[in-house]
Amino acid sequence: MALNKAELACVYSALILVDDDVAVTDEKISTILKAANVEIEPYWPGLFAKALEGINVKDLITNIGSGVGSGGAAPAAAAGGAAAPAAAEKKEEKKEEEPEESDDDLGFGLFG
Repeated sequence: MALNKAELACVYSALILVDDDVAVTDEKISTILKAANVEIEPYWPGLFAKALEGINVKDLITNIGSGVGSGGAAPAAAAGGAAAPAAAEKKEEKKEEEPEESDDDLGFGLFG
């Protein structure tokens, strides 16, 4: 997925605002873009500000690698709270599925 100039400009502007602990608003994004001499359609800053409304962008960035396929237990343990029980439930579900998937029980084993 390729981002166009307006999307990238708004993303970078939002990251600058978040890094400076400033609220991400369409006015603030527009101010940064104007200072950088970046011309975009006027609806983009409002679109990004609305999309990021109520989102903790710093947490989103720091937790980006804590997805299911990236290690599982360590990020869940670091997050604490509700993340640990969720990880335990996933492990239990996997244990229940393993016997059903085994072909050896049905006589279809490759070496037996």
